[in-house]
Amino acid sequence: MQHHIAVIGGTTYDHIVYLPQLPQPVPQTIHQAAFNEAVGSTGSGKALVLTKLGMSNVLYSVIGNDEFGNKIRIYLDEQKVNTFFDIDPAGTERHINIMDAQGGRISMFVTQSSEVIPHDIAAIEKMLEQSTVIVLNIIGYCRYLVPSVKKFNKPVWTDLHDYDGSNPYHQDFIEAAQYIHLSSDNLPGYRTVMQELINSGKELVICTHGKEGATLLTRSGEWLEQSAIKNMPVVDSNGAGDSFFSGFLYAYLHHYPLQKCLQYGAVCGAYAVTSLSLVYDLLTPAFVEQEIARMV
Repeated sequence: MQHHIAVIGGTTYDHIVYLPQLPQPVPQTIHQAAFNEAVGSTGSGKALVLTKLGMSNVLYSVIGNDEFGNKIRIYLDEQKVNTFFDIDPAGTERHINIMDAQGGRISMFVTQSSEVIPHDIAAIEKMLEQSTVIVLNIIGYCRYLVPSVKKFNKPVWTDLHDYDGSNPYHQDFIEAAQYIHLSSDNLPGYRTVMQELINSGKELVICTHGKEGATLLTRSGEWLEQSAIKNMPVVDSNGAGDSFFSGFLYAYLHHYPLQKCLQYGAVCGAYAVTSLSLVYDLLTPAFVEQEIARMV
């Protein structure tokens, strides 16, 4: 079966500063720092990886009618990502990310997407109807698209990022999805939360642990573990989680065994940190297969 994936939200334009370590909370002047500007956010990260892996997909997002929105359009067009944008009157969302050499990050929202957007609901619902899988990201304005997502009864995947197990912000997205990704950054008791999600009727829950790998729990109660690829040269850790997500999704939709799905995620996530871009430039299914063979 040929799959077509609808990725819902979000896209930003990010200003990224690289330091040996994150700054201490004291007044100071830093006289020299590497700097980069790039398209960011969780929707563009996922769509870029899916496109590199040859999966049919379209990214719906919101940008401003401004120079930053134009830069996003140009970059994603160059990367051959299919996009559909609505315009946010508040302008394009932008972040300043301060990164350290270990992949740590401080992210500051310089401007933020509006919660309520003049969405083209008819066009969005046409896109959803034509999809076989929906990826629903936890951007604020995406909450208002949940009724449209539910309307078509398609498999829904969501990424809760650093969910703490109880934050009500995430609840609409949890209820809409059958397949859940999250990280253990704010979840010391992640296994309990994973089990609770499965008990609530989810098909699959995947929890990533950064350099410590990932854990998966199925509806049938099977637990799987996957170690991370070690000793990768960290250039920029932005996009690593989205690369893991999309690598896993690619393998899952190809009906690979779940352990291999985790391996696909691990390879895509590991190589994302070696690139200034959200996605590893040379990523292909053949490359991932080659790296998996080296893991065994």
